[in-house]
Amino acid sequence: MRNRNKCVTADCDDSEPDLKFCPQTGAGEPDSSASFGSESEEKMGRLFGRMSLVSRMKKVLLWLFFVYITIPLLIKLCPSIQAKLVFLNFVRMPYFIDLKRPQDQGLNHTLNFYLEPESGFKIGVWHTVPAQMWQEAQGKDRTWYEMTLRSTHPVILYLHGNAGTRGGDHRVQLYKVLSSLGYHVVTFDYRGWGDSDGSPSERVMTSDALFLYSWMKDQVRDKPLYVWGHSLGTGVATNLVRVLCDRGSPPDALILESPFTNIRDEARSHPFSMIYRYLPGFDWFFLDAITVNDIHFPSDENVNHISCPMLILHAEDDGVVPFPLGKKLYNMAAQSKSLSGHKVQFIPFPSSLAYKHKYIYRSPELPHILSDFFGTSHPADRPAARI
Repeated sequence: MRNRNKCVTADCDDSEPDLKFCPQTGAGEPDSSASFGSESEEKMGRLFGRMSLVSRMKKVLLWLFFVYITIPLLIKLCPSIQAKLVFLNFVRMPYFIDLKRPQDQGLNHTLNFYLEPESGFKIGVWHTVPAQMWQEAQGKDRTWYEMTLRSTHPVILYLHGNAGTRGGDHRVQLYKVLSSLGYHVVTFDYRGWGDSDGSPSERVMTSDALFLYSWMKDQVRDKPLYVWGHSLGTGVATNLVRVLCDRGSPPDALILESPFTNIRDEARSHPFSMIYRYLPGFDWFFLDAITVNDIHFPSDENVNHISCPMLILHAEDDGVVPFPLGKKLYNMAAQSKSLSGHKVQFIPFPSSLAYKHKYIYRSPELPHILSDFFGTSHPADRPAARI
C-alpha cells in the first residue's frame, strides 16, 4: 500500500490520482516567505531607527544653535549679565562654610571681624598672624590682633579674585604658607562677596581695598606693608597701588599672581570665549557689554603710574588667565618710566609643575622667590617680638 503525503491545501484531493500533491515542507527547513518577511522587517526597523536618530540629532543641533545665538543677544540686551559673569560673586565655593569661624578651615590663629567702609555697609575681614604666634593667639580678641600688626613682622594685604570667598581653599592654603614664613595676612571679601554687604563693581572693589589698606597702614605705621593680588584681584591691586602712588604713599611692594593686562584682553582670552571668539561682532556682543558696566581693570595702563617694586608670578599652564597676558604685562612694566629704578621681576612656573591658575602656593621655591625679591630673610627666621 502506498503511503501518500497529506495535503495541506483545500485544492488537493487524494482520490484523484491525476492531481499533483501539495509540496511538503520539512520540519527542519525554514519557510522562505517567512524568512523574507522577517528580514524585511529588520531592515525597515533599522531604517526607521536611523531616521529617528537623525531626527533627534537635528533637534539637539537646533537647540544648541538656538542657545548659541541666544546668549550673545541676552548679554547685549542685558549687560548686567556680563557683569555677573566677570565677578561671579554669587558663586560661593566651598559651600556651607561659616566665615565667622576661620578655625574650621585650619586657621586657628586667625580672627574674623567686620569693618564699615561706608555707613551701613560692612565687609568681612580675616587677620592671620604669623604661625609662630599661634599659641599666643588662642582666645585673643580684636585688640590683641590689632596690636600684633605693630610687631616687626611685615604685613600682606591679600586681594582675592572672582568667585568664592575669603575662605576659598586655595586662598586658605596661601594664607598658611605666608603665615608659616612669618607674615601677617589680612584679607577680606569685597562688597557683594561672602558675608559682606552691598553689590559688586570695579569702583566699589577698589574703594574697599583702599579703605582696608588705609586702616592697616594706621596699624602697622612704618612697618613693611605689601599688596598681593590674584587673578581679578590683580586688577584691584593695580588700581589700588596706582591711587597710592599718585598720593605719594606707595606700598613697600606689589605682588601680582596670575595677572592680566586689562579686562577686555582677559575676556577675549577666557576659555568661555573660545566658542564665540570668531563670531562676527564678538567685541560688540561681549566686550562692549563689559565696558558698559564700567569694568576696565586697566593694569596695563596702571603700571605707568606705579612706583614700587613689583613681582609677577604666573604658571605657563594657566587655563583661566593665559600665561602670555602675564608676560605681556611684565614687558610693559619693565618699560614703564614710573617703575624705572624699582625692581620688576617675573617668575614663570613650567607647565610640568601643573600649578595652573591657583596652585602656585604649592611651589617649594616660593619662600626663596619672596626672600630674594624682598631682599631679606624670612620673618620666620628672625626672633619673634613679644606683644
